[in-house]
Amino acid sequence: MSRIGFKPITIPEGVTVDIKDNMITVKGKLGELTQEIKGGIEFEIENGVIHVKRPSESKKHKAFHGLYRSLLFNMIEGVSKGWTKELELVGVGYKASSQGQILDLSLGFSHNIMIELPKEVKVETVSEKGKNPIVKLTSYDKQLIGHIAAKIRSFRKPEPYKGKGVRYVGEEIRRKAGKTA
Repeated sequence: MSRIGFKPITIPEGVTVDIKDNMITVKGKLGELTQEIKGGIEFEIENGVIHVKRPSESKKHKAFHGLYRSLLFNMIEGVSKGWTKELELVGVGYKASSQGQILDLSLGFSHNIMIELPKEVKVETVSEKGKNPIVKLTSYDKQLIGHIAAKIRSFRKPEPYKGKGVRYVGEEIRRKAGKTA
């Protein structure tokens, strides 16, 4: 049984947490995030530490307990430090370039893929000779950056024979042997 919901969350300097009715608002130097709370979960703030309380021991309340604690923790980390995801383009001729909030991907199709990213996500592309291009996404919203990274990866998932495709930096791809002579 997981006990993540019982862990206290410390609020770093420069971050304010406001709880009104069923909404949590977290403000920090990088941005502002809000989250709606369901299921009767309560939050207590004292001396810069947040404790998450559940009303009963039912399965539903236990699930919401851990969920909202994790969401709140990710919101606080995001507005204070930020989140980063890096994607690696593995394949001959695969390229990436960015101009402002538009990401241009060349992934071996007959046309380039152009993605317009939300203003909350900052994009940076790194192309060094002899190395695979890397797309670096930075944001204060962990859910949004994860969604964008998954969307980019879905355009050309890594295949198991040669490992070509878009993958997260450090991701292990299970490789297959292929045909044997």
